[in-house]
Amino acid sequence: MSNTKQIPRRGTLARAESRQALGFVSPALAGLALFTVVPVVLSIVMGFFNWPTFGEKTFVGLDNYVKLFTQSPDFWPALRNTFVFALLYVPISVGLSLLLAISLSARIRGRGMLRVLFFIPVVTPMVANVLVWKMMLQPQGLFNGLSQTWFGVELPNFLADPQWAMIMVVMMSVWQGLGYNMLIFSAALEQLPESVVEAARIDGARGFRMLWSVTLPMISPSLFFASIMTMITALQVFVQPQLLTGGGPGNATQPLVQFIYNQGFKFQELGLAAAAAWILFAIIIVLTALQFRAQKKWVHYEH
Repeated sequence: MSNTKQIPRRGTLARAESRQALGFVSPALAGLALFTVVPVVLSIVMGFFNWPTFGEKTFVGLDNYVKLFTQSPDFWPALRNTFVFALLYVPISVGLSLLLAISLSARIRGRGMLRVLFFIPVVTPMVANVLVWKMMLQPQGLFNGLSQTWFGVELPNFLADPQWAMIMVVMMSVWQGLGYNMLIFSAALEQLPESVVEAARIDGARGFRMLWSVTLPMISPSLFFASIMTMITALQVFVQPQLLTGGGPGNATQPLVQFIYNQGFKFQELGLAAAAAWILFAIIIVLTALQFRAQKKWVHYEH
Protein backbone atom coordinates (compact mmCIF):
# COMPACT_ATOMS: atom_id res chain seq x y z
CA MET A 1 0.00 0.00 0.00
CA SER A 2 2.83 2.38 0.82
CA ASN A 3 4.28 1.95 -2.70
CA THR A 4 0.95 2.70 -4.37
CA LYS A 5 0.61 5.86 -2.30
CA GLN A 6 4.11 7.06 -3.18
CA ILE A 7 3.56 6.74 -6.96
CA PRO A 8 0.78 9.40 -7.15
CA ARG A 9 2.79 11.64 -4.84
CA ARG A 10 5.83 11.37 -7.08
CA GLY A 11 3.70 12.08 -10.15
CA THR A 12 2.19 15.14 -8.48
CA LEU A 13 5.62 16.37 -7.41
CA ALA A 14 7.01 15.90 -10.94
CA ARG A 15 4.12 17.87 -12.44
CA ALA A 16 4.62 20.65 -9.91
CA GLU A 17 8.34 20.79 -10.68
CA SER A 18 7.58 20.88 -14.40
CA ARG A 19 5.21 23.82 -13.94
CA GLN A 20 7.79 25.64 -11.83
CA ALA A 21 10.50 25.03 -14.44
CA LEU A 22 8.19 26.28 -17.20
CA GLY A 23 7.52 29.39 -15.16
CA PHE A 24 11.23 30.06 -14.81
CA VAL A 25 11.99 29.65 -18.52
CA SER A 26 8.83 31.36 -19.79
CA PRO A 27 10.40 34.87 -19.90
CA ALA A 28 13.27 33.53 -22.04
CA LEU A 29 10.85 31.59 -24.26
CA ALA A 30 8.66 34.68 -24.65
CA GLY A 31 11.68 36.77 -25.63
CA LEU A 32 12.82 34.10 -28.10
CA ALA A 33 9.40 33.96 -29.70
CA LEU A 34 8.91 37.73 -29.79
CA PHE A 35 12.35 38.78 -31.02
CA THR A 36 13.50 35.74 -33.03
CA VAL A 37 10.78 33.32 -34.12
CA VAL A 38 8.15 35.94 -35.05
CA PRO A 39 10.57 38.17 -37.06
CA VAL A 40 11.96 35.14 -38.93
CA VAL A 41 8.50 33.89 -39.88
CA LEU A 42 7.38 37.41 -40.77
CA SER A 43 10.43 37.94 -43.01
CA ILE A 44 9.62 34.72 -44.90
CA VAL A 45 6.07 35.95 -45.48
CA MET A 46 7.23 39.45 -46.46
CA GLY A 47 9.48 38.00 -49.17
CA PHE A 48 6.36 36.93 -51.11
CA PHE A 49 4.56 40.27 -50.82
CA ASN A 50 4.88 43.77 -52.17
CA TRP A 51 5.21 45.16 -48.66
CA PRO A 52 5.67 48.94 -48.43
CA THR A 53 6.21 50.47 -45.01
CA PHE A 54 2.88 52.25 -45.33
CA GLY A 55 0.11 51.23 -47.65
CA GLU A 56 -1.55 48.10 -48.93
CA LYS A 57 0.33 44.83 -48.98
CA THR A 58 -0.20 42.65 -52.05
CA PHE A 59 0.84 39.05 -52.67
CA VAL A 60 3.34 38.77 -55.54
CA GLY A 61 4.69 35.24 -55.10
CA LEU A 62 8.27 34.92 -56.33
CA ASP A 63 8.26 38.28 -58.12
CA ASN A 64 10.56 39.86 -55.51
CA TYR A 65 13.20 37.20 -56.13
CA VAL A 66 12.81 37.47 -59.90
CA LYS A 67 13.07 41.26 -59.68
CA LEU A 68 16.29 41.04 -57.69
CA PHE A 69 17.99 38.77 -60.21
CA THR A 70 16.68 40.38 -63.40
CA GLN A 71 15.71 44.02 -62.78
CA SER A 72 17.48 45.44 -59.73
CA PRO A 73 20.51 47.48 -60.90
CA ASP A 74 22.27 47.29 -57.52
CA PHE A 75 21.72 43.66 -56.48
CA TRP A 76 24.44 42.02 -58.60
CA PRO A 77 27.07 44.70 -57.79
CA ALA A 78 26.22 44.31 -54.09
CA LEU A 79 26.56 40.53 -54.35
CA ARG A 80 29.88 40.93 -56.18
CA ASN A 81 31.17 43.37 -53.57
CA THR A 82 30.21 40.97 -50.79
CA PHE A 83 32.18 38.13 -52.37
CA VAL A 84 35.14 40.39 -53.17
CA PHE A 85 35.25 41.58 -49.57
CA ALA A 86 34.98 38.02 -48.23
CA LEU A 87 37.65 36.66 -50.60
CA LEU A 88 40.07 39.41 -49.53
CA TYR A 89 39.18 39.64 -45.85
CA VAL A 90 38.96 35.99 -44.79
CA PRO A 91 42.42 34.72 -45.86
CA ILE A 92 44.20 37.94 -44.84
CA SER A 93 42.51 38.07 -41.44
CA VAL A 94 43.00 34.39 -40.63
CA GLY A 95 46.56 34.34 -41.99
CA LEU A 96 47.73 37.45 -40.13
CA SER A 97 46.00 36.34 -36.92
CA LEU A 98 47.76 32.97 -37.09
CA LEU A 99 51.12 34.62 -37.81
CA LEU A 100 50.60 37.00 -34.90
CA ALA A 101 49.59 34.20 -32.53
CA ILE A 102 52.65 32.13 -33.49
CA SER A 103 54.91 35.16 -33.02
CA LEU A 104 53.47 35.80 -29.55
CA SER A 105 53.48 32.13 -28.53
CA ALA A 106 57.19 32.24 -27.76
CA ARG A 107 58.18 33.04 -24.20
CA ILE A 108 58.90 36.68 -24.94
CA ARG A 109 58.73 39.45 -22.42
CA GLY A 110 55.46 41.39 -22.34
CA ARG A 111 53.54 39.06 -24.63
CA GLY A 112 50.45 39.37 -22.42
CA MET A 113 50.46 43.13 -22.86
CA LEU A 114 50.96 42.76 -26.61
CA ARG A 115 47.95 40.45 -26.83
CA VAL A 116 45.86 43.01 -24.97
CA LEU A 117 46.98 45.78 -27.33
CA PHE A 118 46.05 43.74 -30.41
CA PHE A 119 42.70 42.83 -28.87
CA ILE A 120 41.69 46.41 -28.00
CA PRO A 121 40.24 47.18 -31.48
CA VAL A 122 37.93 44.15 -31.13
CA VAL A 123 36.25 45.53 -28.00
CA THR A 124 36.38 49.18 -29.09
CA PRO A 125 33.05 50.31 -30.59
CA MET A 126 33.07 49.81 -34.36
CA VAL A 127 31.82 53.35 -34.95
CA ALA A 128 34.83 54.81 -33.14
CA ASN A 129 37.23 52.60 -35.10
CA VAL A 130 35.68 53.59 -38.43
CA LEU A 131 35.70 57.30 -37.62
CA VAL A 132 39.41 57.19 -36.68
CA TRP A 133 40.26 55.43 -39.96
CA LYS A 134 38.07 57.83 -41.92
CA MET A 135 39.97 60.79 -40.51
CA MET A 136 43.34 59.18 -41.28
CA LEU A 137 42.36 58.34 -44.87
CA GLN A 138 41.10 61.82 -45.78
CA PRO A 139 43.24 63.93 -48.16
CA GLN A 140 44.14 66.10 -45.14
CA GLY A 141 44.53 63.05 -42.91
CA LEU A 142 47.48 61.36 -41.22
CA PHE A 143 48.54 59.04 -44.04
CA ASN A 144 48.67 61.72 -46.72
CA GLY A 145 50.34 64.16 -44.34
CA LEU A 146 53.12 61.71 -43.47
CA SER A 147 53.57 60.75 -47.12
CA GLN A 148 53.97 64.36 -48.21
CA THR A 149 56.27 65.22 -45.30
CA TRP A 150 58.58 62.22 -45.57
CA PHE A 151 58.53 61.38 -49.29
CA GLY A 152 56.97 64.40 -50.99
CA VAL A 153 54.31 62.14 -52.52
CA GLU A 154 50.61 62.99 -52.47
CA LEU A 155 48.46 59.92 -51.93
CA PRO A 156 45.17 59.39 -53.79
CA ASN A 157 41.85 60.08 -52.12
CA PHE A 158 41.42 56.49 -51.01
CA LEU A 159 37.76 56.67 -50.04
CA ALA A 160 36.71 58.43 -53.26
CA ASP A 161 38.66 56.17 -55.62
CA PRO A 162 36.74 53.05 -56.80
CA GLN A 163 40.02 51.13 -57.07
CA TRP A 164 41.13 51.91 -53.51
CA ALA A 165 37.88 52.18 -51.54
CA MET A 166 37.28 48.42 -51.16
CA ILE A 167 40.93 47.85 -50.25
CA MET A 168 40.64 50.43 -47.48
CA VAL A 169 37.45 48.81 -46.17
CA VAL A 170 39.24 45.45 -46.07
CA MET A 171 42.31 46.93 -44.37
CA MET A 172 40.24 48.62 -41.71
CA SER A 173 38.21 45.44 -41.11
CA VAL A 174 41.34 43.28 -40.82
CA TRP A 175 42.85 45.68 -38.29
CA GLN A 176 39.62 45.74 -36.30
CA GLY A 177 39.12 41.97 -36.14
CA LEU A 178 42.70 40.74 -35.96
CA GLY A 179 42.76 40.27 -32.19
CA TYR A 180 39.76 37.93 -32.00
CA ASN A 181 41.25 35.15 -34.14
CA MET A 182 44.64 35.81 -32.59
CA LEU A 183 43.28 34.88 -29.16
CA ILE A 184 41.65 31.72 -30.55
CA PHE A 185 44.91 30.61 -32.14
CA SER A 186 46.93 31.60 -29.07
CA ALA A 187 44.71 29.45 -26.86
CA ALA A 188 45.09 26.52 -29.27
CA LEU A 189 48.87 26.90 -29.35
CA GLU A 190 49.01 26.98 -25.55
CA GLN A 191 47.22 23.61 -25.46
CA LEU A 192 49.66 21.76 -27.73
CA PRO A 193 50.91 18.61 -25.95
CA GLU A 194 54.51 19.20 -25.03
CA SER A 195 55.30 15.51 -25.48
CA VAL A 196 54.22 15.58 -29.15
CA VAL A 197 56.18 18.77 -29.85
CA GLU A 198 59.27 17.36 -28.14
CA ALA A 199 58.98 14.11 -30.10
CA ALA A 200 58.80 16.08 -33.35
CA ARG A 201 61.92 18.02 -32.37
CA ILE A 202 63.77 14.78 -31.64
CA ASP A 203 62.75 13.54 -35.10
CA GLY A 204 64.33 16.62 -36.61
CA ALA A 205 61.27 18.84 -37.22
CA ARG A 206 62.27 22.50 -37.19
CA GLY A 207 60.95 25.82 -38.51
CA PHE A 208 58.50 25.52 -41.38
CA ARG A 209 58.50 21.71 -41.22
CA MET A 210 57.38 21.85 -37.59
CA LEU A 211 54.71 24.41 -38.43
CA TRP A 212 53.34 22.58 -41.48
CA SER A 213 53.52 18.98 -40.29
CA VAL A 214 52.91 19.32 -36.55
CA THR A 215 51.52 22.65 -35.39
CA LEU A 216 48.91 23.36 -38.07
CA PRO A 217 47.37 19.84 -38.03
CA MET A 218 47.12 19.96 -34.24
CA ILE A 219 45.37 23.36 -34.21
CA SER A 220 43.25 22.60 -37.30
CA PRO A 221 39.95 22.58 -35.32
CA SER A 222 40.67 26.15 -34.23
CA LEU A 223 41.59 27.07 -37.81
CA PHE A 224 38.33 25.60 -39.02
CA PHE A 225 36.28 27.46 -36.40
CA ALA A 226 38.02 30.76 -37.15
CA SER A 227 37.54 30.28 -40.90
CA ILE A 228 33.83 29.56 -40.52
CA MET A 229 33.14 32.48 -38.21
CA THR A 230 35.29 34.90 -40.21
CA MET A 231 33.53 33.91 -43.45
CA ILE A 232 30.08 34.43 -41.92
CA THR A 233 31.17 37.80 -40.52
CA ALA A 234 32.57 38.84 -43.91
CA LEU A 235 29.38 37.94 -45.78
CA GLN A 236 27.37 40.01 -43.29
CA VAL A 237 29.64 43.07 -43.41
CA PHE A 238 27.72 46.34 -43.05
CA VAL A 239 29.07 48.87 -40.56
CA GLN A 240 32.52 49.36 -42.11
CA PRO A 241 31.40 50.28 -45.66
CA GLN A 242 28.30 52.08 -44.39
CA LEU A 243 30.30 54.47 -42.20
CA LEU A 244 33.62 54.55 -44.07
CA THR A 245 32.43 55.05 -47.66
CA GLY A 246 28.63 54.99 -47.54
CA GLY A 247 28.81 52.19 -50.10
CA GLY A 248 30.55 54.47 -52.58
CA PRO A 249 31.99 55.84 -54.64
CA GLY A 250 28.90 54.93 -56.62
CA ASN A 251 28.19 51.42 -55.41
CA ALA A 252 31.81 50.24 -55.45
CA THR A 253 31.79 49.16 -51.79
CA GLN A 254 28.09 48.50 -51.19
CA PRO A 255 27.73 44.96 -49.80
CA LEU A 256 24.56 42.89 -49.79
CA VAL A 257 23.58 43.77 -46.23
CA GLN A 258 23.79 47.48 -47.05
CA PHE A 259 21.69 46.82 -50.14
CA ILE A 260 19.10 45.14 -47.89
CA TYR A 261 19.19 48.10 -45.52
CA ASN A 262 18.70 50.59 -48.35
CA GLN A 263 15.81 48.66 -49.85
CA GLY A 264 14.03 48.34 -46.54
CA PHE A 265 14.65 51.69 -44.86
CA LYS A 266 15.45 54.11 -47.68
CA PHE A 267 13.19 52.90 -50.46
CA GLN A 268 10.54 51.35 -48.17
CA GLU A 269 10.55 48.07 -50.14
CA LEU A 270 10.38 45.67 -47.21
CA GLY A 271 9.36 42.70 -49.34
CA LEU A 272 12.35 43.15 -51.63
CA ALA A 273 14.65 43.57 -48.62
CA ALA A 274 13.29 40.38 -47.03
CA ALA A 275 13.84 38.43 -50.25
CA ALA A 276 17.44 39.67 -50.50
CA ALA A 277 18.02 38.74 -46.85
CA TRP A 278 16.89 35.15 -47.48
CA ILE A 279 19.15 34.94 -50.52
CA LEU A 280 22.05 35.97 -48.29
CA PHE A 281 20.96 33.39 -45.72
CA ALA A 282 20.94 30.68 -48.39
CA ILE A 283 24.44 31.68 -49.56
CA ILE A 284 25.80 31.51 -46.00
CA ILE A 285 24.17 28.12 -45.37
CA VAL A 286 25.52 26.64 -48.62
CA LEU A 287 29.08 27.92 -48.09
CA THR A 288 29.07 26.78 -44.46
CA ALA A 289 27.83 23.32 -45.48
CA LEU A 290 30.59 23.09 -48.09
CA GLN A 291 33.19 24.02 -45.50
CA PHE A 292 31.87 21.41 -43.09
CA ARG A 293 32.05 18.83 -45.84
CA ALA A 294 35.59 19.81 -46.82
CA GLN A 295 36.86 19.88 -43.25
CA LYS A 296 36.85 16.08 -43.09
CA LYS A 297 39.94 16.14 -45.31
CA TRP A 298 42.08 18.54 -43.29
CA VAL A 299 40.71 18.99 -39.77
CA HIS A 300 42.09 16.59 -37.13
CA TYR A 301 40.17 16.37 -33.86
CA GLU A 302 42.70 14.20 -32.02
CA HIS A 303 46.34 14.74 -31.31
